[in-house]
Amino acid sequence: MGCVQPHGTDRDGHGASEMSEESPKPLTETEPGHIRLAPGVSIPEGEITMKAVRSGGPGGQNVNKRSTKIELRLLIDALNLPPDARKRLVRLAGSRVTQDGELIITSESERSQKRNREEALSRLQELVAQAIVRPKPRKPTKPSRGAKERRLQDKREQSEKKAARRPPNRG
Repeated sequence: MGCVQPHGTDRDGHGASEMSEESPKPLTETEPGHIRLAPGVSIPEGEITMKAVRSGGPGGQNVNKRSTKIELRLLIDALNLPPDARKRLVRLAGSRVTQDGELIITSESERSQKRNREEALSRLQELVAQAIVRPKPRKPTKPSRGAKERRLQDKREQSEKKAARRPPNRG
């Protein structure tokens, strides 16, 4: 009896040869040696420095033997961001930006150095993605005439209610 093969595979389990599309690039890679941070924003790998340091807190022997905490450093000027997006990034990053304009992101939530590295990079990507989104300008609005009239009527009613609570004027 023959074995049923999944659609698009041959006996040895490999995909059919008629696939013409290349496999999609991972989210973090754009071109060789570059890391994609957001749509239209990438940075050479050499601009980002990641250093493994000892993580604090509880964790038993693992925390005492391994440097799993990752400290990601990046000069904000190295990013090809428009000036308004750069200002938003600095504002969003807050105290994580040094006086020299260096962004520092640390990750120690995971027990493995690799996962902390991925976590720090994804935090950087989220931060840059938020910074490149231009906020929608607020449109100033006025209350409608009906709303103004309702507000004044409510004020009148409230005033009459409070006036009724006062003792009568003796004089």
